Parts: sequence; C-alpha cells; structure tokens
Amino acid sequence: MTREALGEFEQLVLLAVVRLGADVYGVPIAAEIERRTGRAVSTAAVYVTLRRLEQKGLLSSSMSAPTAERGGKARRCVSVTRAGLEALRASRHAMESMWKGLDPGLGRNR
Repeated sequence: MTREALGEFEQLVLLAVVRLGADVYGVPIAAEIERRTGRAVSTAAVYVTLRRLEQKGLLSSSMSAPTAERGGKARRCVSVTRAGLEALRASRHAMESMWKGLDPGLGRNR
C-alpha cells in the first residue's frame, strides 16, 4: 500500500505537535514553526493543515476544558497518531535517501 507523501508544511506542523506534546492547539504550533524556521506562519494556514492531517488520520483532536481566558470557550487540541509518526519517519527516510551521495554543492560525489 502506498501512502501519500507529506508536504513540507504538513511535516512542519506535525513536527511542531511532536515537539510541543499532546493536546496542543494552533497558536503555539504556529509560534513554534516561526521560532524554529524563522518563517512567518499564518494561524489560519495551521488550522487548515491540522484539519487536513486529521482527515488523513495523522492527528487526532479533542476539545479542552473551557478556560476563563477565552471567555469560557474550549480549544480544539491535537495529538499525533501512530500513523502520523509513521508518516514523519517515512518522509524523513525518503529525504535522507534523496540527499545520500550529494555534496553540499549539490553535485554528485565520485
């Protein structure tokens, strides 16, 4: 069975969730990606990607307890599933395989 490859942003989102731990939500995920990559990240793009990753079975979500700071509203928190971890490993393996044998100047090693 072949799996659909993860896109770059999907990988960044999954890795941020892994780094931040279970039951994290979009705003800290966007901040983690920005902090580690130096790239501006839209929280809307993160939420769209979280939804897509959940539809693929790579994330699971649940509603948090309501918080006073949000006026009594709950947050949708996500966790990486086993399938999500497997997809990250497969993606890393594919990239490492493609880089193998290339020097930093992108020429072939002889």
